[in-house]
Amino acid sequence: MRLANGRMVLVLWIGTVALSLVGIGRFLDESITGLLFAKISVGMAALAVLALIVSITATVAWARRLGNVSADGSRTVSGRRRFLLGAATATGGLIATAAAALVRPRGWLNVVSPAITPEAPTSAPEPRSEWEGARVQSYRRLGRTNFEVSDISLGSGRLKGDRGEEIAREAIARGINYFDTAPDYSAAGSELALGRAMQGHRDKMFLATKFCTPTGHLQPGSSVQEYIDVVEGSLKRLQTNYVDLVHVHACDTVERLLDPNLHEAFARLKEQGKARFLGFSSHTPNLEAVTEAAIADGRFDVMMLAYHHGAWPKLAALIDRAAEKDIGVVAMKTLKGAKHRGLLDFRPEADSYTQAAFKWVLGNPSVGCLVISFFEPQHVDEYLYASGKQLSDQDLAVLDRYDELIAGKHCFPHCGECLDACPEQLAINDVLRYRMYFEDYGDEKEAMRLYAALDKHADVCIGCPAPCADACPHDVPIRERMMGAHQMLS
Repeated sequence: MRLANGRMVLVLWIGTVALSLVGIGRFLDESITGLLFAKISVGMAALAVLALIVSITATVAWARRLGNVSADGSRTVSGRRRFLLGAATATGGLIATAAAALVRPRGWLNVVSPAITPEAPTSAPEPRSEWEGARVQSYRRLGRTNFEVSDISLGSGRLKGDRGEEIAREAIARGINYFDTAPDYSAAGSELALGRAMQGHRDKMFLATKFCTPTGHLQPGSSVQEYIDVVEGSLKRLQTNYVDLVHVHACDTVERLLDPNLHEAFARLKEQGKARFLGFSSHTPNLEAVTEAAIADGRFDVMMLAYHHGAWPKLAALIDRAAEKDIGVVAMKTLKGAKHRGLLDFRPEADSYTQAAFKWVLGNPSVGCLVISFFEPQHVDEYLYASGKQLSDQDLAVLDRYDELIAGKHCFPHCGECLDACPEQLAINDVLRYRMYFEDYGDEKEAMRLYAALDKHADVCIGCPAPCADACPHDVPIRERMMGAHQMLS
């Protein structure tokens, strides 16, 4: 009987782990990707939680039964052993369940960094007088759209309200003619601000938005009408009767990229004159796979990709392949972390790091333009000062200096090579990211708050044999940096 009960507990935990993998894992993946939750993922996640409760309850009951009185009046297992067996079984089951839940979103967990969602300042510490009044100096053909777009274009992830409208109007006045927006930027505030700013200028603008709602991306398999409805919602907020480009937003799967309903919806929108071109954006763990699928598919007119000096190894070749097929390429996430505080000792005659980074990106002739988030008036001057300029030896020195400053210190996005080597399962990437917030961005309070919220802190590194030491491909001295982080952030 005890053996049967033990088998039952084992079966329950196996079922819980499986449900966690397909239920909680998918739910977390959708949350991080920004997808609107699918009913099936919510249901499966709820079922996994229920299975977890049942498994824990069964484990407790099984452990108690081990203490039943035998025929000779003695207890088969002592109370202490029962407690240890039950606790060990439950703990093992919980660890396996949690690990299964993280399998699907693991790639995302390794890319949550300032290079992807920068919280760092993205302006030079000291603006220069010669930047004042800078204008767009170069326009480039955006692939088969045949539109000549400003080489430096406006991203609007943080624009909203009157201030956002003013910045957008100033950008137009300085020659920017490509606006990138989305319904979920500032909870639709971006589209509203750009819609007001473009009044009287719409015919001169190339306007890109996303298949998205103000609260998240559409699931693959959403109805054709749902895809149409979100674009029509954007048109109302943007006060226009068409958008030039509509992207599959932050696309991380080929399934979502090639969803038949999405493509049927776009065909209808194009036929009705409400959308002219189709594109996708990606800054995700599966960027290369999604990009390759889009190039092979042939229906995408534009791709917007995370691209910066030292980006994905295959990305430059993919961008060239796209250009060969006349697919317009827009670069984003171009600042590689924007560690400006670490650049204060640059030579006085050097341009800002932002300008050097922009010139590096635009040095690739296959790139049509770059999109950068404007959210301070200074950005219009600083960013546009790089327009039309060639990458110089001095700029390369700035980028080399930047890489020197982050060498052995910067925990790179899209890596996570060290995580499996940690016997404590410590979030090494998060700890080092919070240290960067503290010492490079000057955001001490936020860094300490985030560090305090972690389940485990870097004091567990004390006395650890440090099997992570040889795991970092970028030669970050992990144990040393972790101990320093703990002292700094505690």
